[in-house]
Amino acid sequence: MIITGASRGIGAATARLAAQNGFAVAVSYHKNEIAAQTVVSDIMAGGGKAIALQADISKEEDILRLFSETDRLLGNLSSLINNAGILERQMRLEDMDAPRLNRIFSTNITGQFICAREAVKRMSVKQGGQGGAIVNVSSVASRTGAPNEYIDYAASKGAIDAFTIGLSKELAAEGIRVNAVRPAFIYTDIHADGGEPGRVDRIKESIPMKRGGTAEEVAEAILWLASEKSSYSTGTFIDVTGGR
Repeated sequence: MIITGASRGIGAATARLAAQNGFAVAVSYHKNEIAAQTVVSDIMAGGGKAIALQADISKEEDILRLFSETDRLLGNLSSLINNAGILERQMRLEDMDAPRLNRIFSTNITGQFICAREAVKRMSVKQGGQGGAIVNVSSVASRTGAPNEYIDYAASKGAIDAFTIGLSKELAAEGIRVNAVRPAFIYTDIHADGGEPGRVDRIKESIPMKRGGTAEEVAEAILWLASEKSSYSTGTFIDVTGGR
């Protein structure tokens, strides 16, 4: 299994859970090598197998290297978790410039497409593979639009929702299932990237369950979709949103 953005948050929780469920895990990270190596160490201490591989998902050459190194070090790919994603500081559209939009879209959309492309080349039975699963990590923002905060991020996740549906239909007869999870209001570091580390606590009273979620709760949904337990599910979404 390759998990992008796996050094922290949802990606790290998914890596640990995947290893517990028998996957050898490629922990892909952008900058934080220490955090990625900590995830690998935790997995190996529990008797699992994992490697840490650096890749900037906005760069095609990095993605190609990520997949080739995983081939070399771990063998046949059976699952891709398209988790890497970024957001930038909260603002309205009139304050956004083109470089910001390009940064968001190159990582959150183009990078996801290229990762999936490389996974398809390896897993499709039409191309000699053994089948597998792709799980895209979207967001409830694809439904809400995230007004006044992150409409660029929300738009990128809307693209991922459409991508999930379309790709699932392309690959349904080729042994590859494509599904997505849509988290919301999860306690991870990404809120600090947006300039409001305490965002979940600010809005938790508006959530029907009156609390934020954990990365581990999202990881459980991801692993179900990546496993044979969901063998008749493709083009589907699991919202992990506390009822929102």
